[in-house]
Amino acid sequence: MKYLPAYLLLINAASLLFMYADKRRAIKKRWRISEATLMTLAAIGGSLGALAGMLLFRHKTRHPKFYIGVPALLLLQIILLFFVFS
Repeated sequence: MKYLPAYLLLINAASLLFMYADKRRAIKKRWRISEATLMTLAAIGGSLGALAGMLLFRHKTRHPKFYIGVPALLLLQIILLFFVFS
């Protein structure tokens, strides 16, 4: 439990960086990071970073899987953290 804050910081930073990298690759028409990878990062605790990446880089904002799924994952993760720490 004492490593949870560090884990959440790292996984959210990774999600944000992966969103940035995928956006850059999309602009340059290069090989892309799969949507499954981006969603997996969000699902394992990086939803805040993924959402920040979506908003900061205007990336994946037209895909329902992301504009509905990532906020839903964030809400679920907040509820889970509430129950874990209460």
